[in-house]
Amino acid sequence: MSIEQKQQKERAILVGISTSKSRGRLALEHLEELKRLAETAGAEVTETFMQNLQTYNPSTLIGEGKVEEIRQALESSGTKMLVFDEDLSGSQVRNLESRLPGIKVLDRTGLILDIFAKHAVTAESRLMVEIAQLQYIMPRLTRAWTHLCRQHNGGIGTKGPGETQLETDRRLIRNRIRDLKKKLQKIENARDRLAVKRYDTFHVGIVGYTNAGKSTLTNRRTGANVYVENKLFATLDSTTRKLYLGNDISIILSDTVGFIRKLPHHLVETFRSTLGIATHADCILEVVDASAPDYAEHLEVTQKVLSSIVEESIPRILAFNKSETATKERREKLKANYPDAIQISALENIGMEALRLKLIELHNTWAKKKNIQKVEEIKNAEGWSNEKTLEENG
Repeated sequence: MSIEQKQQKERAILVGISTSKSRGRLALEHLEELKRLAETAGAEVTETFMQNLQTYNPSTLIGEGKVEEIRQALESSGTKMLVFDEDLSGSQVRNLESRLPGIKVLDRTGLILDIFAKHAVTAESRLMVEIAQLQYIMPRLTRAWTHLCRQHNGGIGTKGPGETQLETDRRLIRNRIRDLKKKLQKIENARDRLAVKRYDTFHVGIVGYTNAGKSTLTNRRTGANVYVENKLFATLDSTTRKLYLGNDISIILSDTVGFIRKLPHHLVETFRSTLGIATHADCILEVVDASAPDYAEHLEVTQKVLSSIVEESIPRILAFNKSETATKERREKLKANYPDAIQISALENIGMEALRLKLIELHNTWAKKKNIQKVEEIKNAEGWSNEKTLEENG
């Protein structure tokens, strides 16, 4: 059950980590994003802590002094949940829960999975969520069976049924993951076949950081009724709609799940199925929140994921959305740093004409290339050659 499904909101204290890679403002932005994730999950954030670290504590991630400080804050506020902005190992969760009796300890990935489970609607997204949850649970299974495993100091009587049960559970989980992946592969194969059928239609994949306004843009351009909410991961499932651009030109727009930073590798791999829509696209429309303080990092995260699934030769359109909420200074800076980008507002219908003209331009380039390819295919099929054609024409 997700946090939001409970009648009363759970109260949570958040813990951010400042390291040599994320100091000062960047660490605070990461913590602010964790707060938004917690609120999206339905939690009420009572307090936040920031821990400056050179190296992680292998036992509790943070220092003992900070653990004690958090314990006092939990007791004084009556809060029963602690959420970390970094991933925790099973032993770290176990150690923290032993030091903080009665407190639920989550990490960033566990929180995101709770949100994913709540927002999964289609069979595909539900499969992806279950696979991700099982992969997340498996290395943490030991804490679920500690009451069955009587480990003292070795010797006779130290092996309990917990060890056997643990291995049984891991095997069942591995089998379940394998079966789910087979089902997911069938859905991906069906999408590949559909992409082949759409070979003659210009396909635009909309990608971007979560909450950048991709669904709002899809609704604005196509009149679709895609669910929109000012929360992270408001939608998980991809959406494909037809868009008429005028001049007898129709294209296909496909929205995808939003990206987010600090996702573990297995989670990115699991949700690559949804992102796979972008691999079939003839053009990528990157949507960035122009008003976000850390927009540059959002763009970096998006482009890093894209580089692993989309060929560099695929043309791209960079659109800075929510421009009406950005300062004049920010808009001027974006124009100077990204001169080829389009500044738009899907909500206020700003920049839509410039976007339409850019899509028409790329469609026409694509169509011209397709026509050349078709001519070459016909010539090759009929055994034509340039030399033979010249001879026949004398």
